[in-house]
Amino acid sequence: MPKQKTFQKTVVIDVVGLSSFLVGEFTPFLKEYLQKKHTLTIKPMLPALTTSSQSTYLTGKWPNEHGVVGNGWYDHEDAEIKFWKQSNHLVEAEKIWERAKKIDPNFTCSKMFWWYNMYSSADYSVTPRPQYHADGVKAPDCYSNPPELRDELQTKLGSFPLFNFWGPNANIKSTKWIADASIYVDKKYDPTLTLIYLPHLDYCLQKYGPNLPKIKKELLEIDSVLKDLIEYYERKNTKIILLSEYGITPVSQPIHINRILRKEGLINVRKERWYELLDPGASAAFAVSDHQIAHVYCKDSKIKNRVTNLLQNIDGIALVLDKNSQKKYHINHKRSGDIVLVADPKFWFTYYYWLDDKLAPDYARLVDIHRKPGYDPCEMFMDPKKPGIRLRAGLKLLRKKLGFRYLMDVIPLDANLVKGSHGAIHEQREFYPIFSSQTQYPEKEISAIKVYDLIWDQMTSKI
Repeated sequence: MPKQKTFQKTVVIDVVGLSSFLVGEFTPFLKEYLQKKHTLTIKPMLPALTTSSQSTYLTGKWPNEHGVVGNGWYDHEDAEIKFWKQSNHLVEAEKIWERAKKIDPNFTCSKMFWWYNMYSSADYSVTPRPQYHADGVKAPDCYSNPPELRDELQTKLGSFPLFNFWGPNANIKSTKWIADASIYVDKKYDPTLTLIYLPHLDYCLQKYGPNLPKIKKELLEIDSVLKDLIEYYERKNTKIILLSEYGITPVSQPIHINRILRKEGLINVRKERWYELLDPGASAAFAVSDHQIAHVYCKDSKIKNRVTNLLQNIDGIALVLDKNSQKKYHINHKRSGDIVLVADPKFWFTYYYWLDDKLAPDYARLVDIHRKPGYDPCEMFMDPKKPGIRLRAGLKLLRKKLGFRYLMDVIPLDANLVKGSHGAIHEQREFYPIFSSQTQYPEKEISAIKVYDLIWDQMTSKI
């Protein structure tokens, strides 16, 4: 009699921004598929952001334990704000596949574009990693383990479509590439656990909010990719988990938190050429804005009390959490701000610190996720105030192809363009993230930390 496996082949498909609100007329496959499965809602965690949610799902720990308090934070030692770092060493807790390997050394994991994917202990991984050339050119590329997998995938599927993964041209091409790459890796290596990240809905939902008629095209596109992916894994008798990290809710009012702090004389800037650069190490207080969350870092306790009193009177801020009150939300950590702000519904935080757009830094008008001292959803737009902006962008791309240097300065500075956001914890239940599997659980709603247990349950269940 053959020995029964310790772990069952499982795939976790992360559809960014998916909520029950989006499932319907424009997602015919997904609607029918979920009707046959058991779907739970996930109570949003603080912060309901990509890197924090993924780290909680994969470790079964809250941010105050795994340390990922947001997509970015202030590094006190370097006196620098760091966003979208990629080393898996930043996650300070054991991952689910590491636990599984202790039980069964033959257990393998494929991590396809989930975050913190570099230098991970996962057996197979692929993640975005542009080439930064000496002349300033940013070229599409990706990083993989094993290293040769990168060349195999790009030979078969073409270069990773980096400029379709984020920015004004973000579209279904990047999500389709990730799905096809995931199938390629599965066919070649047959991993026990596969983690797949599909970002497509993130773009349209932040641009337009959960406006179904406006995002009809994108919903139909993700539905088609999911159909191909799920049908592939069904043929391989794989346990399929479909989930999301957060839902995206309508917003209409940006809060320029750093401008508020600057007007109080708390922020220092450094002048270079015609523009101003935020100087966090020299500032008495500043905010690292991240969708509907902002970490405020203060030089000392006197400043902290002053800033707290100031921010408690700002319209659009729901919570002002010091280190002690952060404990209730499991976000108190050495990386978290001295004060953590959570926006009210309809509001979100910008990173803008300049008081005159003429003094905005050069990176403000670029897609530049690492240099900006906060998250910038305006990177998904081309500036509508500039006539012929698409023609200008096309000419810049032509210069690139001809080998000339170029500056793709097409991003607007108008935060009012953004219509969807996430990160807070008080949205309506129809916008909660979801968890779907073939197993029926007694709960209808689970905490984010419980997702880890349900993934483990699927991997170990014999049914």
